Amino acid sequence: MIRNKRKLMKKRAVFVCSIALIVILGTCIIQRNYNKKNVVRANRVIKNTKKNIVKKANIKDNSNLYDCNIDANAPGAVYPWSMEKGSPKKIAYLTFDDGPSINTAKILNILNENNIHATFFLIGKNAEEYPSLAKLEVTDGETVANHTYSHVLNYKEQPKQFVEDINRCDLILKGILGDKYIPKFVRFPGGSFGNKLQPFKDAVAGEGYRYLDWNALNGDAERPNVPVDQLIDNVKKTVEGKKVVVILMHDAGAKTTTVQALPQIIQYLKSQGFSFGKLV
Repeated sequence: MIRNKRKLMKKRAVFVCSIALIVILGTCIIQRNYNKKNVVRANRVIKNTKKNIVKKANIKDNSNLYDCNIDANAPGAVYPWSMEKGSPKKIAYLTFDDGPSINTAKILNILNENNIHATFFLIGKNAEEYPSLAKLEVTDGETVANHTYSHVLNYKEQPKQFVEDINRCDLILKGILGDKYIPKFVRFPGGSFGNKLQPFKDAVAGEGYRYLDWNALNGDAERPNVPVDQLIDNVKKTVEGKKVVVILMHDAGAKTTTVQALPQIIQYLKSQGFSFGKLV
């Protein structure tokens, strides 16, 4: 009897162990297949991300173009370097896009220290966030201009929608600055270069706006935190041989090296005989 019980217990133990082993092996196989699927999915995500990065990199950004295929006689177009070709003086118009931001006050301090003025193209939604800085620009005697409300336009929308975005920015600036803001200038996100944007330029001019690009730049739109020496070098290269320059720079929050480079840019322009003007 006892022997039979022992044999039965051994059989049960073997059976339980066998079942447990089968369960363990099955779990391992399932986990292995799951991991393979996750690796495949991860690879797909990486590949898709790379594709998206490539697509973004291929989007044409005109922020590093200058003096390109312009028509100085086009309705609404303002090109000081064309209109003032006969000027005996060398004039530099410093312009700052995409503010206001935490960097704007620093730039205003530098301008004040050098007793010069500039033109600031404000994004409406940024002006909503930093209304005191928009007011400070006017108090300091700078020209405040329109750089659209959203700055997310890709020119695939209708010109009417583009004008609506510009008008919205105007309403914001008027609300903040009151009678001290007089709508004068608009700068297109990425610039108005090329015939492709002609319907948008016509729509803007039809609303009574004047639009303005640039013929020199510091290149701070190339990537975040462009080195200071490169920013200065870009200005030197793009102003060379010109009497009247409209220089594109940015006072967005990420453009810390633009702030750092500005005093040296101003000193270089002074050394080359430039005086400074603001757009009016």
